[in-house]
Amino acid sequence: MSNIEEFPVPARKMSEYDALVAAAPSVLDAIPGAVYLCDHDGWLVRYNKEAANLWGRTPPLEDRRERFCGSHALFLQDGTPLDHEVCPMATAVFTGREVRNAEVVIERPDGSRLVALVNVRALKDDEGRIQGAINCFQDISAHKAMEQEVHRKNTDLEDFFENSAIGLHIVGGDGIIQRANKAELALLGYTAEEYVGRHIAEFHADAPVIGDILHKLSCGEKLDRYPARLCAKDGSIKHVLITSNSRFEDGEFLNTRCFTTDVTDLHEAESARRDSEERLAATYEAATIGIAEADSAGRLLRVNDALCQMLGRSRDELLSMSFFDYTYGDDREEDATLYARQIVGELDNYVLRKRATKPDGSIVYLDIHSSSVRDKVGGFRYGVRIIQDVTAAKQMEDQIRASEQHMRDLLEALPAAIYTTDQAGRITFYNKAAIQMSGRTPQAGDMWCVTWRLFNPDGTPLPHDRCPMAIALREDRPVRGVEAIAERPDGSRVPFIPYPTPLHDGDGHLVGAINMLVDITERKRAESRQKTLIDELNHRVKNMLATVQSLSGQTARYADDLDDFLRRFEDRLLALSRAHDLLTKRHWEDAPLDSLAREVLMPLAGEAAGRIKVHGPPAALNSRTALSLTMALNELATNAIKYGALSSEAGWLSLTWRLRGEAGAQPRIILEWHEHDGPPVRPPTRRGFGTRLMERCIERDLGGEFDLAFEQAGVACRISIPVGLVDA
Repeated sequence: MSNIEEFPVPARKMSEYDALVAAAPSVLDAIPGAVYLCDHDGWLVRYNKEAANLWGRTPPLEDRRERFCGSHALFLQDGTPLDHEVCPMATAVFTGREVRNAEVVIERPDGSRLVALVNVRALKDDEGRIQGAINCFQDISAHKAMEQEVHRKNTDLEDFFENSAIGLHIVGGDGIIQRANKAELALLGYTAEEYVGRHIAEFHADAPVIGDILHKLSCGEKLDRYPARLCAKDGSIKHVLITSNSRFEDGEFLNTRCFTTDVTDLHEAESARRDSEERLAATYEAATIGIAEADSAGRLLRVNDALCQMLGRSRDELLSMSFFDYTYGDDREEDATLYARQIVGELDNYVLRKRATKPDGSIVYLDIHSSSVRDKVGGFRYGVRIIQDVTAAKQMEDQIRASEQHMRDLLEALPAAIYTTDQAGRITFYNKAAIQMSGRTPQAGDMWCVTWRLFNPDGTPLPHDRCPMAIALREDRPVRGVEAIAERPDGSRVPFIPYPTPLHDGDGHLVGAINMLVDITERKRAESRQKTLIDELNHRVKNMLATVQSLSGQTARYADDLDDFLRRFEDRLLALSRAHDLLTKRHWEDAPLDSLAREVLMPLAGEAAGRIKVHGPPAALNSRTALSLTMALNELATNAIKYGALSSEAGWLSLTWRLRGEAGAQPRIILEWHEHDGPPVRPPTRRGFGTRLMERCIERDLGGEFDLAFEQAGVACRISIPVGLVDA
């Protein structure tokens, strides 16, 4: 047995947590509000009916117990989800700190939500250990909704005051500005510190006006759009309309609430309108051009002095007329048609030149500029007509037009190609001769020259932008002494001399240029012919002298005596002379074979010329061929007259020719000489000079063929010449 005496242990005092756990359920239900209890691990151990009602559910307390809260879900005021492990109950359980008047959002299983005011206190034993915590919470959703509504209204009211488009300010009973919104400050250009706290009279430009305003308000009168002028910070004056009423409390004037409407722009616009009307009225009467207003029927409603003078009628007379009454008869329909279209809105305005009749019967030309004045819905009110007397200008235009037409007719009549350009080189006019010379019609936008292509005299290309006209425009000077060649689209070319000359206005400024293109084709041909003739003359003189020398020598060799020599030599010189005469008449150009034969044969035959028949197709011989053939025909004719067919009364001869061309061979002209019914022919015993002369002329000089036959019926000769030596 122990010798230590055992003393009885005193009964331990029950803690708050234990008491609450041990209490009957009715105790918690008696508490006016939602209450629940968690142990030191946060497990839900007790709750009352109010808590279950607010949660919208009845959490189990045995199996599958819940921690920290019996709600379905928790959220913060901004809607952020709040986990149960960090809710106010969890904070109290884990830290022991109380949570006072915290607000959380509880979501029920059905999705509905409420705002709860939460108060949590940790429950400790005698030794200070946390045994659990109690949470008392209540639904404050209605209170929060009311609070938010009050806040919203205050915010809206504050926003209305601060951000109103109209200036607002509050003035105390002592005239001191208590508050002003942004629009008020912006209107005058002050900051709140510079404006609020100062007497309102400091900002009014007219002391009597602000005195009257304050007096009326202090007496309880309301102001509706009271006009006043305020001084802005930059020194400008603002025209405003003030609408205000007073606030009284217990009969004492506390303050005024004023709306300030800025009408500065409107005031300035109205002033400008009045000034404009005054200026318009002055301008209307002082204008040197006619101004009139007319109704939809054309009746004149208002006219100025200039129009009265222009038409030679008084104001009263014009105001009793329509503008159709003084319009020249042939011009009324056009003006009436255009005015009708303007009235119905098809035309906003129109411009017209017409004639008007003055009381003395004279005619004036008027330029009409008609426009409309319409109401807000687009209806026609009246027409405004600006009228200018252009009679003198019309006469001058007619004169200028006649002068221009005369100049155009003159330029068109000129045989030389004429065209003009503007300052940039664009072609503005060309005559028919320019079209004929260039072989084309210039197109819009063509520059510098009417020609298709240009070449220098040496055949090198000449770009249009470097042609004489381009140089004349760029250097502002006439260009002379140059030649060029124009190529037509068909490939033919025309040599010409240009005469580009700049044109200037009255002030000496370059406005364009005129160019004349002189076709020098004939001159070039004449120069070519002249050179050819000179060359040919030199050659022919040498040949002729050589021929004469040969003729004299050979004639002398075969002559019987001096008389025979002189006669034969003279005949041959005359034949040569006749050929030269024929070629000289034709400027040493091609000689017709038919004419050549007759010029040679007929003078020699004399009375027997009618017994010579010449026939053949048209053919032209160059000068060299003509001379050689002349000598041959002269010898044949001389022989026929002396010994052949023409030596008798019955004999006759024929000279015919034809052109022959064979494949692969050079074309030739064939001449055939036949004598008929003359004395019997006996072949010569020796070859005379005449035969040699003919062979040399045909075969050596012309490269042809010569065949002479002394047939008994008559002499026959066949001459063949390459066709390259003749032109058909």
